[in-house]
Amino acid sequence: MKKNRLSRRDVLRVSGGLAGYALMTRVVSAAEASAITPQRIEAAKKEGKIVWYTAVDIGVAEKVGKAFEAKYPGVSVRVERSGAERIFQRIGQEYSANIHTADVINSSDAGHFIIWKQSGWLASYLPEDVAKNYPTEQHDADAMYASWRVSLTPMGYNTNLVKKEEAPKSYADILDPKWAGKIVKAHPSYSGTILTSTFEMVRDMGGWTYFEKLAKQRILQVQSSTEPPKKLALGERALMADGNEYNLLLLKDQGAPVEAIYPTEGTPLVVGPSAVLKNAPNPNAARLFQSYLFTAESQQMLVDVGDLRSFHRQVKEKSGHMPISQIKLMKEDPAGVVKQMEDIKERYSKLFGT
Repeated sequence: MKKNRLSRRDVLRVSGGLAGYALMTRVVSAAEASAITPQRIEAAKKEGKIVWYTAVDIGVAEKVGKAFEAKYPGVSVRVERSGAERIFQRIGQEYSANIHTADVINSSDAGHFIIWKQSGWLASYLPEDVAKNYPTEQHDADAMYASWRVSLTPMGYNTNLVKKEEAPKSYADILDPKWAGKIVKAHPSYSGTILTSTFEMVRDMGGWTYFEKLAKQRILQVQSSTEPPKKLALGERALMADGNEYNLLLLKDQGAPVEAIYPTEGTPLVVGPSAVLKNAPNPNAARLFQSYLFTAESQQMLVDVGDLRSFHRQVKEKSGHMPISQIKLMKEDPAGVVKQMEDIKERYSKLFGT
């Protein structure tokens, strides 16, 4: 009987072979990049649809889908949104059962793409914009995936409940007993964003001591990284210990009483890659959609409408937001996350619950 998901042993086997596997890759050159051609568009229209599994907030995902449909009439986008760790489980279950539903996949846990690539589930496809306008390190050497969206995981506060001069400035500050029972936080077993940020914090802040102390603060534990900003805006908690930046900024733009805090220790950087699945039911529409996701037009929309960040060289940061160049960032390490992902989930759950 086949397993219906990747087990911990599978993950450790993959991570253990990463170093050797990297040596076997063939670097795809810019000359092999694929442009959006009339032939590709017509082939996509004949297929008529794509199914997109994504961990980005549903509101942002639907706007991206509608913008694509407007640009390429005749090709519809079915958005299937869930937390990154749930997407990882779903793909494992489907592919183990030889079910191929999704065409394009996005996760906020870049480590997933290392595992999916090793499993042979991704197609090699390099959009022209990625080759021309993205740093080389932001796409896989074999063109199996590229960094579609960039986000941060700051802290935040409700400006109606916390005065600016009293707001915490560091992770250490929210360990003060006065914040007990006033903090909301997302979970790494559901959210790839939080799995990545937890990994970066444990690595850069000297281990698990910080989280052991934070667990004593009577945290309101939620699942998705999209939830803490919303709880904050509603006034259900005064502070958020983590959560994605773009939802917080979207709420602020809409007039919600929220403000981001970029901790003095550093703010976790989270990259959400995108890939075409090798067994995509609609391969031409999938490749057209993948190319569209990385265009300057689409990336600027992510910044302007979705409050995300972008690696595209032609995209400008949104006015009024803290430039990423002025924020102290923690460094992402997808391979490191893969090696520790199960241990992080288990240890975190023992401290904060499931």
